[in-house]
Amino acid sequence: MIDNRIVSRFKAQIHNHPQKVELYLTLAKLQELQGNSAESAQTLKEAQRIASNDERVEHALNHLKEMHTVYKELIGDRTIAEKLIVRVNFSSLIQESPKVSPDNKRVAYIATLGNKQFVVVDGKEGKLYDGIGVDSLTFSPDSKRVAYVAHMDDKQFVVVDGEEKQHYDGIGVGTPIFSPNSKQVAYVAHMDDKRFVVVDGEEKQKYDGINAGTLIFSPDSKQVAYLAKVGNELLVVVDEKDGKQYHGIEGSNFMFGLIFSPDSRRMAYVAHMDDKQFVVVDGEGKQRYDGIGADSLIFSPDSKQVAYAASVGDKWLVVVDGKEGKKYDAINVGTLIFSPDSKQVAYAARIGDKWLVVVDGEEKQRYDGIGVDSLTFSPDSKRIAYWAELGDNQFVVVDGEEKQKYDNIWTNPVFSPDSKRVAYAARIGDRCFVVVDEKEGKQYNSIINIGRGIVFNSPDSFYYLAQKDNSIYLVEERSDGRQD
Repeated sequence: MIDNRIVSRFKAQIHNHPQKVELYLTLAKLQELQGNSAESAQTLKEAQRIASNDERVEHALNHLKEMHTVYKELIGDRTIAEKLIVRVNFSSLIQESPKVSPDNKRVAYIATLGNKQFVVVDGKEGKLYDGIGVDSLTFSPDSKRVAYVAHMDDKQFVVVDGEEKQHYDGIGVGTPIFSPNSKQVAYVAHMDDKRFVVVDGEEKQKYDGINAGTLIFSPDSKQVAYLAKVGNELLVVVDEKDGKQYHGIEGSNFMFGLIFSPDSRRMAYVAHMDDKQFVVVDGEGKQRYDGIGADSLIFSPDSKQVAYAASVGDKWLVVVDGKEGKKYDAINVGTLIFSPDSKQVAYAARIGDKWLVVVDGEEKQRYDGIGVDSLTFSPDSKRIAYWAELGDNQFVVVDGEEKQKYDNIWTNPVFSPDSKRVAYAARIGDRCFVVVDEKEGKQYNSIINIGRGIVFNSPDSFYYLAQKDNSIYLVEERSDGRQD
């Protein structure tokens, strides 16, 4: 703990000191170390007020931020702390390459230098290569590791934590992947005319082909599965054991046709035979349909139920454990979810030109559109939120109540751990901000909506990544002004 006498001494020296702002900044840091966040925020506001009228002190304030020192301020009842993560040279950045770590605190992207490319992680530049796979850049689930595909001359190889692995003729699209425990790395490689999976450097069985985007680990990290091709037939491979062959299994064209249950004991996928598609669960084929919605297949959190979207003629319906729901003109397959307690199912459906949310068969209000992947249940499974579109406006709907209308809803709504609060990012014109309890926060150029968007770490605190000019900041907020 910082001695109060030291803090008092700084306060006494500030008045009329030629380096007033530097002392204010030091005082703010001391107050923060004492645990006096509110006083620290007020001191920083005073430093900022002075800096706004003095180019020299403004430079000092910016320098402090660049050194990754936390900068705080108060907006209403919200304490906002900003920490610089990286300054981005947007002229060299490759579009579509930025990735955010699962904990939403780190940023990586691919940049160019002349005719070479390199990866930048939290501002640290990696080795130059002839090229890097734009979609290959990935963080481990624990956010501590980074992997990607690079190529030099005529060979491709995986780079894990800066270490180059074995060189091959090519590396499969959608790989590398980390195991859920972050300890293992797997990818698809090809040499000559054969494809095979490599797990932690060990080459597995060779096949005529392996479908892109189908390589997965089980949630317990103990099993590896993928879709392989032998001649003109497709089969499921689990831990090097070949399953039944079908004319086609949904999994090509970047579709993820394989899923494990959350407890890692069950598996499901979509198969194709005689112009029909059907779900296979634990090796057993289910009802056949004209089509199965890509990426709609899910297990319930308790691993006991399976749900998916299926088509019959020109109509779509949701199937839960073999029970068919109402037919609609379309099902937004990216919205199908179970509640955390596994007792409810929700999804977005279309009737004519209007979209609506369906919760356990109950149809909600109709809109021009429903945000893809925006449906979310509260942790206690009692509430539901999503964003919708009507005319030129977008807005969040919580428990059937429409919230403030904006030009855009920038991130999907999230509930706090106690299920009482809802947060999301919205945009008006060229400014973006986080809305909590219907109160708008500080404005930024953008709130980063790659990855998780906004993350609550307690009922009263949350964080997100935000862009100001060419800089990305980790923004942490605390607010005690909850509305129960």
